[in-house]
Amino acid sequence: MIESDSFVQALQDIGFDFFTGVPDSILGGIIATLVERRLYTPAVREDEAVAMAAGAYMAGKVPTVLMQNSGLGTSLNTLISLNLIYRQPCLLLISWRGFQGQDAPEHLVMGQSMTQLLDAVRIPHRTFTEQSAVDDFKWTAQTFMKMHVPVALLLKKGVVKGIQP
Repeated sequence: MIESDSFVQALQDIGFDFFTGVPDSILGGIIATLVERRLYTPAVREDEAVAMAAGAYMAGKVPTVLMQNSGLGTSLNTLISLNLIYRQPCLLLISWRGFQGQDAPEHLVMGQSMTQLLDAVRIPHRTFTEQSAVDDFKWTAQTFMKMHVPVALLLKKGVVKGIQP
């Protein structure tokens, strides 16, 4: 398991400097670290966070949006009609709720279809693991800079330390 502090530092080291999103228990440790560092601007909804990230990018920031995968559904119109069309990149850190049918019932459909949904709207994505962390961060930085579109890192429960033991 990767410490939240190390994860956030790695994102900062590759240039990400604006963080917004909607809380989620899988992302709780990351959000707590960002709050502690005074780097996190909370959003009410995921589509709002995506729009804030686009504004931050236009202001010269390198944005990250944190959300659970149900929020991907909420933010699709903004991602497609703003970020993809106008090449407003952001890193989407998406917690993979419902992975392999393991979660509360409301997370199962999105858990099964998230990667196909990302493929359908042409958002490059990669599942982040502790073993591939260095390559995952390198891929994120390169894809973000080369394509200028949103890119997604998918986080399963237990890969990055949360705020609960």
